[in-house]
Amino acid sequence: MRRMGCDYRCLLIPAALAFFYIQMRLFVTQSEYEDRLAAAIESENHCTSQSRLLIDQISIQQGTIVSLQEQNKRQSEECRQLKALLEDLERKGLKKLVDKVPVAAVVIMACNRADYLERTIESVLKYQSSIASKYPLFVSQDGTDPNVKSKAMSYDQLMYIQHLDSEPVHTERPGELIAYYKIARHYKWAMDQLFYKHNFSRVIILEDDMEIAPDFFDYFEAAAALLDKDKSIMAVSSWNDNGQKQFVHDPYELYRSDFFPGLGWMLTKSIWDELSPKWPKAYWDDWLRLKENHKGRQFIRPEVCRTYNFGEHGSSLGQFFQQYLQPIKLNDVKVDWKSRDLSYLMKDKYTKHFADIVRKAKPIQGTDAVLKASNIEGDVRIQYKDQPDFERIARQLGIFQEWKDGIPRTSFKGVVVFRYQTTRRVFLVGPDSLRQLGIKDARNI
Repeated sequence: MRRMGCDYRCLLIPAALAFFYIQMRLFVTQSEYEDRLAAAIESENHCTSQSRLLIDQISIQQGTIVSLQEQNKRQSEECRQLKALLEDLERKGLKKLVDKVPVAAVVIMACNRADYLERTIESVLKYQSSIASKYPLFVSQDGTDPNVKSKAMSYDQLMYIQHLDSEPVHTERPGELIAYYKIARHYKWAMDQLFYKHNFSRVIILEDDMEIAPDFFDYFEAAAALLDKDKSIMAVSSWNDNGQKQFVHDPYELYRSDFFPGLGWMLTKSIWDELSPKWPKAYWDDWLRLKENHKGRQFIRPEVCRTYNFGEHGSSLGQFFQQYLQPIKLNDVKVDWKSRDLSYLMKDKYTKHFADIVRKAKPIQGTDAVLKASNIEGDVRIQYKDQPDFERIARQLGIFQEWKDGIPRTSFKGVVVFRYQTTRRVFLVGPDSLRQLGIKDARNI
């Protein structure tokens, strides 16, 4: 029995050693498995990271491809338009214009009013056809209205260009109309086309709701000489904001103004070189009336308008049209501008010329100055103290009350001039106008 117990104990020792060995092997195997598992997880994480990086790179490349496709699409469209324009030029026999130096290109800005556009084109062609080489005519359409395009393309006497803007409009303030942004884009595009692609030295801008006067082109040809000689003239306009029938008389009279009139105007390539890089996103006409953009320069305007705006429908003008645009007098006198001496409009002469006219006007004052002006023969002048005072007097007289950046419409050195009831002139004179004009008799006001 004792021998058998000893044998069992002897067997337990090898069994224990075997169990210990097995446990050690299991531990080593488990450690190796955990190390391999950790390495596999790390490898998987690295693979995932690389996959994400690759996906990001693919997304960026896809975005670049889409952008390049859009750019290629735009360039293809531009090439198509240029090809169509060249074919149009060849078809119409207008390539001879390249060999001549025109006075200015004329562009009619259009969008979606085919009936208005037709009326404007017919008015322009009435006086442009005989001098087409001096004033090559363009219609620039913003957008894709088929009726406008068809109407413009139906005329052999003009060239058609089309502004296709694929960029979305982002307004800067809530509630703004995107139309003002689209108009500004169209103007910049059209003038870039005419000044830089077609290399015109001057451009006359009309809108698709305008008729022109018989001497429209002669007026601008005479004005072009002024623009070339006098760099203090920023642009020339055919418009007078106070050009209603009751406020004008003399079709020969021209003025300098600190206020940009617009509505049928001409500028030079050198001015556009300055304006194009900083052209605003919207409200381009108000922007052009800011003093910082004038840099001390002024505008030429007539007493009697050489354009008439008939665009009552399809606009937001409403009562404004009835009060200020409908009564405008369109000049009907064929003025021989070539025989007129316009040197008085040059910067070195005009201030004295205008001051002499203002000085001769009889000063009247008092709250009943408007009533007094009605009963005095000859030119009169009324001084206003500030903007509210000007607006009060202007409202009584029926002229424009609006200011922009401290400048009343049509004014020169703060002086607004217009005819009143007869051929006599009324001068509304600002608080500092006489000093700026060099008039010494300020005490008489």
